[in-house]
Amino acid sequence: MTTRATAAVPPGAAAPATDTAAPGPAATGRDAILLAARRAFTQRPYAEVTIRGIAADAGVSASLVVKHFGRKEQLFNTVADFGPAAEELLDAPLHGLGRHMVLTLVRRRREQKGDPLLRVVFSLGNHDERSLLRDRFHEQVTARLTERLPGRERALRAELIAGHLIGLGATLSLHREGAGSRATPEHLADLYAPALQSLVEG
Repeated sequence: MTTRATAAVPPGAAAPATDTAAPGPAATGRDAILLAARRAFTQRPYAEVTIRGIAADAGVSASLVVKHFGRKEQLFNTVADFGPAAEELLDAPLHGLGRHMVLTLVRRRREQKGDPLLRVVFSLGNHDERSLLRDRFHEQVTARLTERLPGRERALRAELIAGHLIGLGATLSLHREGAGSRATPEHLADLYAPALQSLVEG
């Protein structure tokens, strides 16, 4: 991979909300490595990221990183892969897809301590390898959603649905200890899913 110039976060400015919270005591092995890799690859240019740095952040050895994910390029490709998340999010009949997507996103955040989609925000404005996140997201999430939708303006509706899901993840990350953190996934779906379902049905 080659690295080009990237847009830096201005001094003193907060980085965008992300799905890459620091690995906690419950995160071990492969999960901790993946969380650390997402932090590294989304927040820094590719050339600045090292396997040793990711291992240190995850609290494991560099050899364990290589055992689970291979070399740096392979690990980056794992971080840039939204395919498994898309499979989960879209695995429901159209008549209940909006609710299913909200429940899946919220439950996955809570169970795995990470949002399945939110890392794509780090691709915005970047022109190095991180732009691959944006390309993969469009291919694996938005385009696949477009194919599933009935009716007119499917691509536009798919983009708006994806935006709603990213917005939900960003809101929950911004208010980590707010009312949303205390609400059940079902209650969040009661409030949030109708707008998504309206876009699904067109």
